[in-house]
Amino acid sequence: MTFCSLIGILDDGWAGLSDAARERLGTADVVIGAGRTLDLVRANVSKAELKDMDGALTKVPEWAQAALAENRTVAILATGDPLCHGIAAWLGDKLDAPLEILPNVSTLQLACARFRQPWQDITIASCHSKDAGEWFAGATPTHGLYPAMRAIAQHAQVFLFTGPENNPARLARALLTAGYASDEVSLSVACRLQLPDEQLFPVLSLDAAASMNFPEPNVVLVQRKESAGVPTFGLDDLEYIQRTPEKGLITKQEARALSLAKLRIKRNATVWDIGAGSGSVGLEAARLAPHGHVWAIEKNEGDAANARANAARFRATNYSLFDGKAPQHLDTWPAPDAVFIGGSGGELAELIRLILARLKPGGRLVMNFVTLENLATATAALNEFCAEWDVVQLQASRSQPILDMHRMAAQNPVWIVTTSKATF
Repeated sequence: MTFCSLIGILDDGWAGLSDAARERLGTADVVIGAGRTLDLVRANVSKAELKDMDGALTKVPEWAQAALAENRTVAILATGDPLCHGIAAWLGDKLDAPLEILPNVSTLQLACARFRQPWQDITIASCHSKDAGEWFAGATPTHGLYPAMRAIAQHAQVFLFTGPENNPARLARALLTAGYASDEVSLSVACRLQLPDEQLFPVLSLDAAASMNFPEPNVVLVQRKESAGVPTFGLDDLEYIQRTPEKGLITKQEARALSLAKLRIKRNATVWDIGAGSGSVGLEAARLAPHGHVWAIEKNEGDAANARANAARFRATNYSLFDGKAPQHLDTWPAPDAVFIGGSGGELAELIRLILARLKPGGRLVMNFVTLENLATATAALNEFCAEWDVVQLQASRSQPILDMHRMAAQNPVWIVTTSKATF
């Protein structure tokens, strides 16, 4: 009977395999693996045809299917547990034949054992991807470190599978760039596990790790000190850096809270913030969408600088701010689930048309206006494009001390216009 087995292996090679894994490899007609893993078993599978999948991963299903069609048994080698950030799920979807999985101990388990660290509460992530260069403020989801940075932002303990380029030192530099203090996050790095020259580097500060050269391969445990932090949304206006002496382009807390509620942001949403000002709406949207990303644009250099400073203060690694006047850049952004317009720069009707065309089905557009003219332009455009809409006039008053008492000081009224795109 022919079979296809996916076998987990570590750097101790044949000695670390189970009896079942050895039996499958010993009787396999074809053994597929990376060059490094093939070398670990080469002496024990001398009768098998060996296929090196370095640089040829996409051919693995084809090789396996061809061998099985000839009634030849196949064994595929993977590192550790193939179901833990390995190739098992990808490969299983591409094979017509059943896939038997024989896992080994994962490098996560090994590293945590070396560091005497319980791992049931650890979040697992990976930056074992193509080289995307150093991390920078405003990096988008295409960056190789993006999954790792988002995982660390959300969880106090993260175990990471690294790569030759996206290594622990680059990760440490990325965290420093994102605004983490050197002693706020520690990296424990396990190198060359199960090999004679295995090395462990426990509890390194970011500054120490950022300039080190770690032996490869390696994995890293990231531990971040938890703090009270800031709420998901509803920050006070004064918690944002904004234009002075005029306290200017910031959506006030009351309007911000209602606008965010109207946007109905999901945790994985793609959000556009047009006319970002000080960044208050977009940055709180980023917190409401921890698995999503916010794309923001601001034409005023001073306000854009403030928005970037606010993003750094709040360590918003899922927030990208672009300099310019919409609709500039929008054609390069992914289709949004939610769009907020806080300022349009005089292109309001055309902007609404563009957004309604790009908005995902079920997506929502929320606009804030303080002038009758812009309100009229927006509602006329929505009518022209046959979009249903509603408007809320919000006028809040805040208490202010007067002598030994308090009075209510009215804020300017804001019109909050909401429309959504049909789901069909």
